[in-house]
Amino acid sequence: MDVYMPNQENEENNEQNEQKPQNPPPQAEIMPPPKPNPRGVIQFLTIIGQIEGHVLLPPTNKATKYEHVIPQLVTCAESTEVDGLLVLLNTMGGDVEAGLALAELIAHLGKPSVSLVLGGGHSIGVPLAVSAQFSFIAPSATMTIHPVRMNGTLVGAPQTYEYFNKTQERVQDFITEHSRISHDRLNGLMMDTQTMAQDVGTILIGEEAVREGIIDATGGLHDAMEKLYELIGKDPA
Repeated sequence: MDVYMPNQENEENNEQNEQKPQNPPPQAEIMPPPKPNPRGVIQFLTIIGQIEGHVLLPPTNKATKYEHVIPQLVTCAESTEVDGLLVLLNTMGGDVEAGLALAELIAHLGKPSVSLVLGGGHSIGVPLAVSAQFSFIAPSATMTIHPVRMNGTLVGAPQTYEYFNKTQERVQDFITEHSRISHDRLNGLMMDTQTMAQDVGTILIGEEAVREGIIDATGGLHDAMEKLYELIGKDPA
């Protein structure tokens, strides 16, 4: 007659388990940190769609919110790990004050900066494009130069005209200060009535923007990055 002894059975199972070879637990593979680019670390900033100002745009609009971009620019200027800024633009324009605020931050970033207009850099996108130390435009990209506009209720008084005029001068002064175009030529492009069918202004395509002195050169992403590495000036060796 067999007698069941649970303690003896447990001891036998423990002995068998001890005799089995124990496989070491799998070790998590630790990836080495990425090596920094010896030519410099670049931060990318994209300005796309419509530049949103103090008034919210409808949710169906593709927009760049200036309150999101300003902290990115401040972080870029403060970071010791970032060597340069590359601004990629495909914008229809938008709020004048918001656009000028971003342009002023880029212009006084304190680090090398390059801009590249892809698709379009219209309206207030022009000051943003010229705010970098060197600017590129894709051969197929366009830029619309036109006077400052405003929608909503307007007061038909001389003060309204003066406000428009001063705002227009702010935009023109910034563009001429950061590009090679003269104030008179820029004003002529903005007020041209022959180029656009139902509007006042001028549309410039690729090389035309370079010939007018607004943009420095035509090129693409590789050209813009190579120029930024050149401005950073690090020895890759």
